[in-house]
Amino acid sequence: MNILLKYFPNLTDQQRKQFSTLEDLYTTWNAKINVISRKDIESLYERHILHSMGIAKILAFKPGAHVLDVGTGGGFPGIPLAILFPETQFYLVDVIAKKIKVVNEIANALELTNIKAEQRRAGTFDDRFDFVVSRAVTNMPDFVKWIRKNIAKKSDHELQNGVLYLKGGDLTEELAMFSKAIEYNLSDYFEGDFFETKKVVYLPLKYKL
Repeated sequence: MNILLKYFPNLTDQQRKQFSTLEDLYTTWNAKINVISRKDIESLYERHILHSMGIAKILAFKPGAHVLDVGTGGGFPGIPLAILFPETQFYLVDVIAKKIKVVNEIANALELTNIKAEQRRAGTFDDRFDFVVSRAVTNMPDFVKWIRKNIAKKSDHELQNGVLYLKGGDLTEELAMFSKAIEYNLSDYFEGDFFETKKVVYLPLKYKL
């Protein structure tokens, strides 16, 4: 928990309680359904929770906004972001049912009423969102094909509606066709070796039928 408070010192008492509860919840559920690698569960707060919260360093979601988390796995980045932005609505999808079960159980335990999680495949629904978030589920060209029709027409944030994508390494080739993509180095916001190559990629996308 201390690592979260270092970078997000203004958490409310409710948020602190919810974040502190995550360790026990994930440890318990991960023993039943493996959603986080065994070695990573010991670094849950750094490698999963704080990493997810890197998106919040780039953009603060407004109350009433709608955010889609594609390939959420065990609920990242959706669950940490839903705790941070309790008035923003989050829709978490993954193709693996047992992972969505874990997400729903944890969301219920935390009493997060701003999360809806379902077993669905990206590209199979037409709901529209202000932003689509994800953690490196595929390359950006394929990802954009999946979610292009899910971008809402009206933009209400400082950044135009689009994608906020957590990924690491050299993305030059992958982003070559996206001239408007902006890479934010998480090492500018968080200390530690883990964040040295980690980034948030912001890609504005226009509404498209």
